[in-house]
Amino acid sequence: MNDETICKTCVIQLDKVSSTFQQASVAHSLTQLDILKKPRKVINVNFPVKMDDGSIKIFSGYRVQYSNARGPAKGGLRFHPEVHLEEIKVLAFLMSLKCAVINIPYGGAKGGVVCDPKQLSQGELERLSRAFIREIAVDIGPHVDVPAPDVNTTGQIMDWMRDEYEKIIGKPCPAVITGKPVGKGGSKGREYSTSLGGMHVLKAFMDHLKLNQKGATVAVQGFGNVGYHLARLLEQDGFVVVAVSDSQSAIYNPKGMSIAKASAYKEKNKSFKGFPDAKLIA
Repeated sequence: MNDETICKTCVIQLDKVSSTFQQASVAHSLTQLDILKKPRKVINVNFPVKMDDGSIKIFSGYRVQYSNARGPAKGGLRFHPEVHLEEIKVLAFLMSLKCAVINIPYGGAKGGVVCDPKQLSQGELERLSRAFIREIAVDIGPHVDVPAPDVNTTGQIMDWMRDEYEKIIGKPCPAVITGKPVGKGGSKGREYSTSLGGMHVLKAFMDHLKLNQKGATVAVQGFGNVGYHLARLLEQDGFVVVAVSDSQSAIYNPKGMSIAKASAYKEKNKSFKGFPDAKLIA
């Protein structure tokens, strides 16, 4: 995926939305939408991290601040081996739209580091987290850009980053980052807030289609922080979870399954393979 493709994707979405505005022609003539067709700021860093064996490894990271027209940029940080800049640009663009649609005073941003957290020790993960925040510290802050958890980043990682940022500026600043543990200035419910939002959207969509929710069957793709909590919340609300999957496997039971049991099995075995209460389908 190249810059031209990303640009076209953003422009197509903007043009499609703007065509529904009563004043769309005026907005276009004043080029009010043009500023959203390219990110405001792109930060690309390469930084060293000391590994447990004493070697030094260079990691690449990105932070895209797409728009600050409505307030400080806001968006998650992800750790994944397939993180790439063009994906980050698109996600930052979408964050800008999401914050505007729900009318909160923030712009959009996104970031990530190219790494596989599963291959890093706890110490290596902490050193990487702190090193990355040092690289972008000058470009973030409560009134500038506020990072948050995303794929493979936890409350603990956010707290390491918060701590490192405070060391750099020499004073407490818990508002620099969200998604911290509750005892470190975080918010209750943040861990499953994305999942809860997803459930509310699903239920509203089903209401719109006049579909019966009680006993409805669902399949959840992905069993990380968002997928697990979504499956758990849906099960608690009376839905029947018939299938779940992770990056390595997928299981199915037409009668439904216990999310607690599936989660405990995956935690112990690192995969759903062999789970006795469902059929392995992938």
